[in-house]
Amino acid sequence: MEKLNFNKKRVAVFLSGKGTNFKSLYKFSKLKKAKYKIIMVISNKKNTLGIAFAKKNRIKNFTLIDKINFFEKKSIKILKKYKIDILCLAGFMRILSVNFINKFKKPILNIHPSLLPKLKGLNTHERAIKSGHKFSGCTVHLVNARLDSGKKLGQVKVEITKNDNAKSLKKKILRQEHILYPNSLNKFIN
Repeated sequence: MEKLNFNKKRVAVFLSGKGTNFKSLYKFSKLKKAKYKIIMVISNKKNTLGIAFAKKNRIKNFTLIDKINFFEKKSIKILKKYKIDILCLAGFMRILSVNFINKFKKPILNIHPSLLPKLKGLNTHERAIKSGHKFSGCTVHLVNARLDSGKKLGQVKVEITKNDNAKSLKKKILRQEHILYPNSLNKFIN
């Protein structure tokens, strides 16, 4: 059994689906160089693969399905109860309210599948290809009141080839996300 390092930051993850970025954050957290520990996962969708992974690895997990106000009120209580230092959004397909951000009062990180400030919002891969971009990528940033506009903590550039479509580009970028997110979180904690 792993000894708890009391210097490690306590991290919670919000997700809505497969949880592949959550898995990469979790796997990195098991490394000696990790400066954080995943304490819990909260999903806003039923039966996600991310929650299944959390259960399999005995990570505290919650599924809160309801209107955003209920989700935010309940999750704030849970985050405070477990003394969470940092919240990571990993494929969380909801926009947090300014009220939530102000009440949590701790850093919230997000990973976005584009080179912010370009292509904020949804459908980034399709839009990158349709716009004729030569590059796309991923960005880890702090969450603030404006969509995908917080301070950038890390970016990785990915070339868009003539053979790419939205699906192939998504796959290439996701591979980079799995490296960038845990490393950016660790660096942020320094």
